[in-house]
Amino acid sequence: MKFSRVLLKLSGEALMGKKEFGIESDALRHYAQEIKSIVDLGIQVGVVIGGGNIFRGMQAAEDGLIERAQADYIGMLATAMNGMALQGALEGIGVYTRLQTAISIAEVAEPYIRRRAVRHMEKGRVVIFGAGTGNPYFTTDTAAALRAVEIGADVLLKGTKVDGIYTADPVKDPEAEKYEVISFDEVYEKRLNVMDMTAFTMCQENKMPIVVFDINTKGNLLQLVKGDAIGTVVSI
Repeated sequence: MKFSRVLLKLSGEALMGKKEFGIESDALRHYAQEIKSIVDLGIQVGVVIGGGNIFRGMQAAEDGLIERAQADYIGMLATAMNGMALQGALEGIGVYTRLQTAISIAEVAEPYIRRRAVRHMEKGRVVIFGAGTGNPYFTTDTAAALRAVEIGADVLLKGTKVDGIYTADPVKDPEAEKYEVISFDEVYEKRLNVMDMTAFTMCQENKMPIVVFDINTKGNLLQLVKGDAIGTVVSI
């Protein structure tokens, strides 16, 4: 295998599937099956999932009704809800999991403890990290970068609805070209939208490679960890 331990960042919005909000069963099942496919190979997996299918803190704050910090805390709880859903789907197909949250929710999740998370992964359990970093003003991209560095992951895998990083938005520009490999410096220079700047800088400073790939295509995650050229690699 190309990697032995990975941090998978998933979009909460993708859980909506064809719905306008919430969780679609087929989308949740797809996520679970994709993760199981690499766990079955003995790869250690940590997961950070967003909460945009339930609540987007930044958007709520922009509307002016709720202050930003409060809105972000609501968003963190949304990620914990998605984490619980993913945990249920994974355990329903025989994958042992632990949900750890940066905000204490003792009745449904463990508190985030780095050494405990690593030990769970060493025992073959998928660890789902909920509630972001536990602090407002930070995105789940930043939480993913932080957890990837903390647990000593080989790579941060960012699962999206597009198959990599392009010179422009491929939906709007049919002539946009895909990068197979690109450096952190090039992403900065070309102002490409990979993830938020805090998360991106953290990965660069800690030499954490990022792979942006299409998580919605069945088998992509499995082929990626086996070493196939899936998505776009961002490296030093």
